[in-house]
Amino acid sequence: MAIITLTTDFGVKDHFVGALKGTIYRELEDVRIVDISHDVSPFNIQECAYILENSYNSFPEGTIHIVGVDSEPTPENQHIAVLVDGHYFITANNGVIGLITSAKNPEKVVHLNIPNPTHGSFPVMDVFVQVACHIARGGTLEVVGRPFNELKELRDFTPTVVDNGNRIIGNVIYIDNYGNVVTNIHKNFFEAYRKGRSFELSARSTKVHHIHNKYSDIINFELDKGQRKGAGDLLALFNSANYIELAIYKSDLKTVGGASTLLGLDYRDTITVSFT
Repeated sequence: MAIITLTTDFGVKDHFVGALKGTIYRELEDVRIVDISHDVSPFNIQECAYILENSYNSFPEGTIHIVGVDSEPTPENQHIAVLVDGHYFITANNGVIGLITSAKNPEKVVHLNIPNPTHGSFPVMDVFVQVACHIARGGTLEVVGRPFNELKELRDFTPTVVDNGNRIIGNVIYIDNYGNVVTNIHKNFFEAYRKGRSFELSARSTKVHHIHNKYSDIINFELDKGQRKGAGDLLALFNSANYIELAIYKSDLKTVGGASTLLGLDYRDTITVSFT
């Protein structure tokens, strides 16, 4: 049975997600549809890429991923389908695939060219669903598109290294449901330049000198409870995707706030790591 995932910035208030699923089921009775997220911030390509990068490979190879973020076609935002790492992605050439495939070479990329396309305001349903159903039936990419080699890359989201390798300048790329702040500094990138040195991570006026591997590492269970760090305290860690993340332990963004609100950090804000 084919699996089709949906990742969009549509939210769940409007009819869009339901219409997508209904159209797929009308075309394919024997299919599984999985919602990865419909709460991507509107037109936020980096956020979309982060969510997809850290979810798609949990699915079996052959899964078809419909990406409905910034999907309206223009001469600079072509509709494409990509086979990479054994997975199919149907999206616009807006940079999201370039971010996902930065460490992997796509096996196939095609510029979509389906017959008699509908040129409306809902291309995810009018075009992407048609292509997804074609693939789910066993169809090939060559039938729905022609070879394409102009994948858009968003290089401004890559950390930069300055001061002869002594400083990394990164950015906030994602804020999760808890208000935790995810940076674009991957553990491998960090360790490659750290080389065993001490460091200071700076985010606005906040300074951090240690990065944990899990949230509860902030607690020293050998101390009495009144002397421990715990709920409400700041920590940095390598998250499940191995990116540096700033978090408030056991935070609640809707009540006491999270790292994003308490530190005053937002998407694309600067995070600096200095080695000594």
